[in-house]
Amino acid sequence: MPNDKSDRIVSAAVLLVAENGFRNAQMSGIAEKSGLALSTLYRYFPSKNELMRKVVARVAGREVNAAAGASMSEGTPIMRLEISVRTFAERAVRGWRLAHALVAEPVDADIEMERLRYRRRLERVYETLIREGMNEGTIIEQDPEVSAGCIVGALFEGLVGPLALQAELSEKERMKRAERIVTFCIRGVVGVGST
Repeated sequence: MPNDKSDRIVSAAVLLVAENGFRNAQMSGIAEKSGLALSTLYRYFPSKNELMRKVVARVAGREVNAAAGASMSEGTPIMRLEISVRTFAERAVRGWRLAHALVAEPVDADIEMERLRYRRRLERVYETLIREGMNEGTIIEQDPEVSAGCIVGALFEGLVGPLALQAELSEKERMKRAERIVTFCIRGVVGVGST
């Protein structure tokens, strides 16, 4: 089936991007990892950019689904927001190379557009929870779209971007940073000062 080969190609590309980033994920390496001929790759994906857009879409879908799934756990909207934000942060720490490639590595404009769609989908997960909490009176009045954008910005810029610059940090140190960012995001939404 054609979809099987396409899936193999995208899966191999995801693995290479996770190891080396977008720039160093070469079509020849993707062909080798997928077990397919280079000409087969180009039959399914005429350009590297087209394949990299699929990589972003696949990984973004997986990450948004994880955050959305966590947002459906038991508890108040703010508890679920915290669980969802923490889920994203912990996954980013565990897969920091792929997370960095997905949100911070320099890419062409068409791949950047796919990233923006990813960002907006993640923002909608958080925006929904903030609106729900406001409707219940458990979250203070605010602009949920702006607040959700700030959460995603803190996760992308405060966590994912710096992870690549601090490759020497242990996972424990990375998780501490993630927890501080989660705390910052939740405090911003609920309006609680530092203790």
